[in-house]
Amino acid sequence: MIDLPARQMKAAIGLFIIFGLLLMPAGLVALDFSELEALIGQNDSILITDAREQILFSKNADQKRIPASILKIYTSLVALHYLGDDYRFPTEFYLDRQMNLKIKGYGDPLLISEVIVKISQVLAVLLKKSNPLNDLILDDAYFRQPLTIPGITSSVQPYDAPNGALCVNFNTVAFKRTAQGYVSAERQTPLLPFVTKKIKASKLKAGRIVFSHHKDEISIYAGLLFQYFLKKDRIRFNGKVRLGRVNADADRLIYRYDSLTTLNQNVVRLLEHSNNFITNQLLIATGAKIIGSPGTLDKGVTIATDYAKEVLGITDMTLVEGSGISRDNSVSAAQMDRVLQEFLPYHYYMRRAGREYYKTGTLYGISTRAGYIRRSNGQLCRYVIMLNTPGKSAEPLALRLLRILD
Repeated sequence: MIDLPARQMKAAIGLFIIFGLLLMPAGLVALDFSELEALIGQNDSILITDAREQILFSKNADQKRIPASILKIYTSLVALHYLGDDYRFPTEFYLDRQMNLKIKGYGDPLLISEVIVKISQVLAVLLKKSNPLNDLILDDAYFRQPLTIPGITSSVQPYDAPNGALCVNFNTVAFKRTAQGYVSAERQTPLLPFVTKKIKASKLKAGRIVFSHHKDEISIYAGLLFQYFLKKDRIRFNGKVRLGRVNADADRLIYRYDSLTTLNQNVVRLLEHSNNFITNQLLIATGAKIIGSPGTLDKGVTIATDYAKEVLGITDMTLVEGSGISRDNSVSAAQMDRVLQEFLPYHYYMRRAGREYYKTGTLYGISTRAGYIRRSNGQLCRYVIMLNTPGKSAEPLALRLLRILD
């Protein structure tokens, strides 16, 4: 062993420490999270993890909280796993021997007016030599009806729109009142008499009408809107719009529409707009695809729970629906961090602001936020903030995190 003078020894130790710090991965350099400590109460949780799976800061991370809409990240992950990124929702069109046109839905969440116009144009070509059609028959049996989603109420708000196998325009119609009377607030969507009747009954002057399962409103409206655009394309009907079923042995499939949007595009849209309707459509459709039709919320929840156990290793996540609108959902920050770990290949599907990819969640007295922050070295840190203390907001904590994780 070589004996060095004390001065040289101190210099050598100093150089060793300096080089050690330079070579140390950025995720292991001590960061000061002390300013967050006092902001996390007994009903709140936080967990911050770096790209090397090192926990940078944690408080109450194993205690289960109400997640609100950050749960949409998990439901998206489940759908992507079982259905695949490029999955497209089908909608089928049949003719029976009585010249009835039948439409069978499979839960496409983005069956909107612009899409129906394109479908109608294709059908007009296929049916141009046909005799006048009789009834327009709607088959919505792929999802069991009625579907009750915990947390969804009968309000006229779009976030309370019900789910179904054959739905158009998210089961809502925007309207306004002019000097000439009620008109559609969306140029691409006509205001049908079926809708005007509901508007008058509501006594609203403007806003949105949300259809319900009552009297099969959601499917009947879908049929009436299809019929409107088909008539514009000179397809004649002698009968009425009604519910029925496709007979696969006797009816002739004339057209299968596969959604213009792939599943990953659906996920981008639901995360951007925090759309409850799209999220639970994906959950129910996943259950129907894996377990079998008719799709039900229970089947979707079963698949989501199985995924938590079999893929994520989580056995006690409490799920009652997929969008986070229910206060009966319960997960921990540690469980959400595991979700973010698995969601990493899809992180760019989330809303982006500068160095942050994130999803927020809000219910009365609940504020949550989860996502990724890119550090100056290019690595992504994961974070989960779950504030279940009324009056608190997750946004200020996220801003502090951005400053700390530079």
